[in-house]
Amino acid sequence: RKREQKQKRTQTPNPRKMLTNNGESKSAMQVLLYVPNLIGYARVVCTICSLVIMTLFPENWELATILYIASFVGDLFDGAAARFFNQCSEFGGLLDMVTDRCSTLGLLHVLSFEYGDDPNYRILFLLLIILDVSSHWCQMFSTCSMQQHHKSNTGNGGRFFLVRWYYKNYYFFGYCCVGTEFTYIVLYMMSRLALGGNKYASLSILLRNVLMCVGPACIVKQIVNIFQLLSACYAVAENDAKTKSQ
Repeated sequence: RKREQKQKRTQTPNPRKMLTNNGESKSAMQVLLYVPNLIGYARVVCTICSLVIMTLFPENWELATILYIASFVGDLFDGAAARFFNQCSEFGGLLDMVTDRCSTLGLLHVLSFEYGDDPNYRILFLLLIILDVSSHWCQMFSTCSMQQHHKSNTGNGGRFFLVRWYYKNYYFFGYCCVGTEFTYIVLYMMSRLALGGNKYASLSILLRNVLMCVGPACIVKQIVNIFQLLSACYAVAENDAKTKSQ
């Protein structure tokens, strides 16, 4: 009996380890130290530092902007690193998504104070925060409940055509995401430059031109978010109806 118990203990898998596609055993600590996840941690640090500087040391807005852009650019490299090193992981996807959402929401919060003299702007940024959180949360919940990836064609089957196109067309997806982030970044920089008078006149003109290019992407992204929210809620209700009918 002791021998059988010993064999069972040796055969029981370690819950702290997982098997890779090659059958190689990996521990949770090794996953946490994946190269793309290290890039993700660096993004978190850059985001937090940039938002703290924007809030407490606004005179250093140049450094804050550089750190925020660095965090955003890091999003392009963590996915590439995951594929290059064959280190894709659920944790990495979670870290990436949380960092993206918190970065955007943090900057919107800063903008609500930068343009706080006008209550209409404060309401606008507040609504953008609510829409961003609700649309992405409902999209994740609706697809995860069907055990599908939130960007997959299967997970978005039956959704509004604009939502399907958004996740299917890489260039449209990139234009909306990049354009939205740079719209917020440009708005922050323009707010800071306005305090400098004519000192940054040429840069202000440049930023206005940039805003004309990226602003439409931000508007389209909000429209996508609205239909993403509605489509996700309908998908959850539809799944409930099917479950109740069985």
